[in-house]
Formats: sequence, C-alpha cells, structure tokens
Amino acid sequence: MVRGKIEMKKIENATSRQVTFSKRRNGLLKKAYELSVLCDAQVSLIIFSQRGRLYEFSSSDMKKTIERYRKYTKDHETSNHDSEIYLQQLKQEASHLITKIDHLEFHKRRLLGQGIASCSLEELQEIDSQLQRSLGKVRERKAQLFSEQVEKLKAKEKQLLDENVKLHQKSVIETWRGSNEQQEKCRVIDLNLDVQTDLFIGLPNRHCS
Repeated sequence: MVRGKIEMKKIENATSRQVTFSKRRNGLLKKAYELSVLCDAQVSLIIFSQRGRLYEFSSSDMKKTIERYRKYTKDHETSNHDSEIYLQQLKQEASHLITKIDHLEFHKRRLLGQGIASCSLEELQEIDSQLQRSLGKVRERKAQLFSEQVEKLKAKEKQLLDENVKLHQKSVIETWRGSNEQQEKCRVIDLNLDVQTDLFIGLPNRHCS
C-alpha cells in the first residue's frame, strides 16, 4: 500500500505528534550512527523534545565536538568579517576612482573647448593657463627629441667619416705596395740587360800538329 505524502506542518494532535517524534528521533539517531561508522565522520546530534527532554548521540566526546564547532564558527565569522571589510574598502576605492575619472573627463572636455559657454571669466583664465603650460611642455619635449635626433645624426656622420678615412688609408697602402712591386720588377729587368756576353763569329781556330 502506497503511503500518502505527508504535509510539512505542525501536527496538532498531541498523541500523534509524540508518536511521530519518537519514530523520527530514533531514525535520526540511527542515521547519525551509520554516517559516523560508514564514512568515518565525526558526528554529534542533540535533540530537545517539546517537553525539554534531551536526546543526544556523538561518535566522539561531545564536549570536544562542541568546542571544535565553536572554534570553527568563530574563525569563520572572523574570516567573513575581514572579507566584508575588504569588500567595503574595494567599493570605496572604486567609487573614488569613478569620481576622479569623471573629474578628469570634465576637465578634458573643457580643454578641448567643449562646454565652455557656461564658464566664468576665472574658469576661462584657468583653462587658458593650463593650455599654455601644456603647450610649453609639448614644445620642451619636441626640442628634446629634436636635439636627440641631431646628436644621433652627428654620431652617424662621425662613424661614416671614420670609415672613409680607414678606406682611404687602405687604398693608399695598397697603391704604395703595388708601386714598389712594379719598381722591383723593373730593377730586375735592368740588371739582366746589364750582363755582358762574349760572342765570336767565324770558324774556330785549328791547331797544327
């Protein structure tokens, strides 16, 4: 026979309520015991009846379990409190950054000439001063970059001049060596031409016996 679904509300009949309590209590204690044995879990169960009677089960010392629970909840609450403080700090920093960004965007639009129709004379003078300072910094940076570029070009020019001098010296040395070799060849030829030889033309002399 299929049991009907039990409506989850207080049982008004005292007798039925007591019977249900006894059955459910015993079942809950049994499940707690099985959980501690099967899963090697530290389980403690405390039940107070409507009349204030205590029923309990603990797989280990109840006091030690309660102390462990209190320490855990205390540490957990401290951690949550620290997290909430850190979260509030992040929110404040984010709000401050948003305000700062809005302020910078406002001044940026003013410097670009947007929304200046409502500016007072003092505000316009301040904007003009800021633009002059910015223009001065731009010119200063431009001059610095130009100077650095000139120095690089001078260094490159010096490098090319040094290389040209080295190439010229090398060319002169090679030309000098070639001239000396040519002079040496000519001197050898002249020496060969200066050698004297005796040449006799005619029949050889015959000796009479």
